[in-house]
Amino acid sequence: MKISNIEFPDKSLFLAPMEDVTDPAFRLLCKRFGADMVYTEFISADALIRSVKRTEQKLFMHDAERPVAIQLYGREAIAMAEAATIAQEAKPEIIDLNFGCPVKKVAGKGAGAGLLRDIPKMLEITSAVVKAVNLPVTVKTRLGWDDDSRVIVELAERLQDCGIAALSIHGRTRAQMYKGDADWTLIGEVKNNPRMHIPIIGNGDVITPERAAECFDRYGVDAIMIGRGSIGKPWIFAEMKHYLQHGVRMNPIPFEEQKSIIKQQVLDAVEWLDERRGIIHSRRHLASTPVFKGIPSFKETRIAMLRADNLEDLFKILDSVPEQEVLV
Repeated sequence: MKISNIEFPDKSLFLAPMEDVTDPAFRLLCKRFGADMVYTEFISADALIRSVKRTEQKLFMHDAERPVAIQLYGREAIAMAEAATIAQEAKPEIIDLNFGCPVKKVAGKGAGAGLLRDIPKMLEITSAVVKAVNLPVTVKTRLGWDDDSRVIVELAERLQDCGIAALSIHGRTRAQMYKGDADWTLIGEVKNNPRMHIPIIGNGDVITPERAAECFDRYGVDAIMIGRGSIGKPWIFAEMKHYLQHGVRMNPIPFEEQKSIIKQQVLDAVEWLDERRGIIHSRRHLASTPVFKGIPSFKETRIAMLRADNLEDLFKILDSVPEQEVLV
């Protein structure tokens, strides 16, 4: 499978772009465990143009992460094109356009999934960015705004006509947010449309190796994008790769090794930011990780873990959690 001139293995697994999740530390771990491509957190075009320091920091990437896609969001073609030229200077492999974020502060202002209510503007933005940069441009979007406007099959063709190199589809409408089950039937319909010739990447509710194999086999997508299932569990990519290659689950990673991986992620975040901010930035992973699932009376320990504000205290708490039978 190729996106423009970038080659990927068959049945590729990509790390989905997620705000406050896909920082360099986490992307490196996911890459280590087999992610074939990683995406930055989504980046505001307006903030990038204004040289907001926190936004510019999101452009940072390690060579070991590559290939990397920088994802941008915005609601105006001129601003998105200008931001794309700035992002291009960071030398990613791909510029990705976010037309799928459903949260109110983005979609409610006409960006992200909000552009599913203004398809002409979405296409205008896409064409402007494609013309502005020398890198492959891809798009991530949803099935439509709501159940009455599931436009993705026609929209996919129109986006392809704008010159994008690949299309990622989340199998929900904006109205669904992240509720209910992702519907992959329309993703499969887009992939099997004879008029489509760019790679199609499916996204939504793929959290087990078995489901990854099923989505590849049933819907024929070129790649699968893993989002929430990876939070606190970067080794999910290794589990899925093993199953796709051998048809059986790999042996679970030992409990102490899982803890070591989580600790390394915190250390990498601290190196990227500083001790306090790195720990705060890691809390979402600590809160969501399945590593401690099923441990009796873990609530107090979990609260203490999420309140710790220095490495010594945090790692002392993590080290105090006894080894158990791995449940993930």
